[in-house]
Amino acid sequence: MTAEQIVLVGGLWLDGSVWTSIACELEERGRLAVPVALPGQGDGNMAATLADQLTAVLAAVDAGPGRSVVVGHSAACTLAWMAADARPGRVAKVVLIGGFPSGDGQPYADFFEISDGVMPFPGWRPFNGADAADLDEQARQAFAAAAIPVPEGVARGVVRLTDERRFDVPVVVVCPEFTPAEAQEWIAAGDVPELGRAKHIGLVDIDSGHWPMMTRPTELARILAAV
Repeated sequence: MTAEQIVLVGGLWLDGSVWTSIACELEERGRLAVPVALPGQGDGNMAATLADQLTAVLAAVDAGPGRSVVVGHSAACTLAWMAADARPGRVAKVVLIGGFPSGDGQPYADFFEISDGVMPFPGWRPFNGADAADLDEQARQAFAAAAIPVPEGVARGVVRLTDERRFDVPVVVVCPEFTPAEAQEWIAAGDVPELGRAKHIGLVDIDSGHWPMMTRPTELARILAAV
């Protein structure tokens, strides 16, 4: 089987529409793009769990005509890696945009305060600097208005990884608000244990903040089509 589809998995507070421009660009390049609708991120299911989200990603992988390139953004880099762990024979490559996978037994994305069973978007203060440097005030307001609170069962879900064949799956790290050199340094220092054991890692630079699918869609699509 050859890689025939690109499965797109968005990070926290985002629904599948964040990939619309990317999907169009990829299809113009002759690639089949499959944005994943994650439970709890756009469907009103605030009881959704991390296991539910993984099930949705795996359903997209299993439905493909061949093997899949699975793309994870930010926290969803862990979801993409979990998909490789669960389907090492069907995932041809994992692409990580602006993030790194958590390890087995770690919380998925317990980064900010939980309120009434969800983790709302915390505002822009935590993202001051390179993360949001290429988002103007209008874009920031639009993002915050559309941000979907993350269900507690997702944010505090526990990552489970069981199949060491995941380390055979090639990985490409797309580096937006950090450089490939910084990413390589973190991996070499043991700060990203999962990637420290990965056998095939590529690093690709993109001149953007943390959300290149919004601010650099054409360039990001070109990178994804190439990998």
